[in-house]
Amino acid sequence: MTQESNKQRRKPNILITGTPGTGKTTMSSALAEATQFHHINIGDLVKEKGLHDGWDDELQCHVINEDLVCDELEDVMEEGGNIVDYHGCDFFPERWFDRVIVLQTENSVLYDRLSKRGYTGAKLSNNIECEIFQVLLEEAKESYQEDIVLALKSDTIEDISRNVATLSDWVRNCQPTPADNNL
Repeated sequence: MTQESNKQRRKPNILITGTPGTGKTTMSSALAEATQFHHINIGDLVKEKGLHDGWDDELQCHVINEDLVCDELEDVMEEGGNIVDYHGCDFFPERWFDRVIVLQTENSVLYDRLSKRGYTGAKLSNNIECEIFQVLLEEAKESYQEDIVLALKSDTIEDISRNVATLSDWVRNCQPTPADNNL
């Protein structure tokens, strides 16, 4: 975190990313409840505020406008105390996050979760391949300082509970002050 942004922010921000179906929203909601942080689901925000450039028929999702999303979030991110939940991470400013969590799920578990959601065709195969090749972990490591990026297993409810406990402890012990640059 830069010294300038640290002067403005008293609470850390956390990014929870990972392939669709890895449990980002479930974990983000539980972590927000445990920490009293604000949960920002980017997919919901894009729909609510119209921060997209239309619909992708093949992938069955909105094409988000990354600039509009960042503009929408700038002020709230400066305040701190946010948990951002999204399957991508490379377009967010590095200065926004003190911890980047990449959730990972075993491929057969992920396949079952996505199939139950109704994912088929290119949408299903693209997401499974993304997980197999650890695309989001690599994206996070390339976009943020590697020491703030943490990959966590997310196969079961027990994994999610353990992850929430671990991150809640981190938040309790992470009380940034203007002089603290090592979160």
